[in-house]
Amino acid sequence: MNNGDPKESILTIENLRTYFYTRGAVVKAVDGISLDIGTSEIFGLVGESGSGKSVTALSIMRLVGSPGVIEDGKITFKGTDLLELSENEMRQVRGDKISMIFQDPATYLNPIMKLGRQIAEPLTLHRGLTRSEAAKRVLELMDLVGIPDPERRINDYPHQLSGGMRQRVLIATALACQPDILIADEPTTALDVTIQAQILDLLRELQRSLGSSVVLITHDLGVIAEMCDRVAVMYAGSVMEVAEADALLTNPKHPYTAALLESLPRLGEERDRLHVIPGSVPSAVTPPSGCRFHPRCSKTEDGCEQEIPSLIQLSDGRQVACHRCA
Repeated sequence: MNNGDPKESILTIENLRTYFYTRGAVVKAVDGISLDIGTSEIFGLVGESGSGKSVTALSIMRLVGSPGVIEDGKITFKGTDLLELSENEMRQVRGDKISMIFQDPATYLNPIMKLGRQIAEPLTLHRGLTRSEAAKRVLELMDLVGIPDPERRINDYPHQLSGGMRQRVLIATALACQPDILIADEPTTALDVTIQAQILDLLRELQRSLGSSVVLITHDLGVIAEMCDRVAVMYAGSVMEVAEADALLTNPKHPYTAALLESLPRLGEERDRLHVIPGSVPSAVTPPSGCRFHPRCSKTEDGCEQEIPSLIQLSDGRQVACHRCA
């Protein structure tokens, strides 16, 4: 794992705001977040459902659909603001320089297209490979991600594969052009525990061999502990804390991070009941004033209810959005 801040940033997000304009309400799914992804690091994005993790990923890919709008901010990839690109220019980046593995393979694989053709699509689109060249590379990719008997499977359809194998097809497709950044959005959610471990091991080995940066989105702190160099904790569309994974898991600075960790069961420790964070995640339509977490926080102080805390950097390099740390 990396020590300290990344030596070089490959992707920087500044003050990103992505809102959804529904009938009679504005859903502030991502509301002013800033993040910095390092070259060749595995960066975790963790938080409860509805915290804005997946919308952040879709914003990076410029795949936010109507009624969603990226209202403000910058997403800088290798010196280029992705939000300033035309759709045609962004199409050249998407699937080539930045790829994404989605949560549910059944949703994103074409049910009437053979697997080989789906994996080959980015190769023909971005690399200009002929059909025979692409077919050869597809077999290599299928073997790389552990799909057995690729010569036969290349002509299968998605419904002929298990959930774990379909996820491997998505990974092969995402890696086809050897992207600089791979975004994995809850890549093991629908899989059983054994297959989950296999997919995570596969992602780790591929990241090491290819040197790509990985943005791993999850709600599972165990996955964060196993996989990530650094991690950002999101809550209600905002970033609460950014730190090295080991430091965050052993010595959290933000009350929300600490509460999340406290709520986890611990092997060998007996408790009458698990710790529960009081209250519920606030509405993205009418978020609370001041710190988003203050209605549920046990450590509130003067100013928490009125003033939104800035994401400040501490002496150990981590970033925290909390008035108590200012």
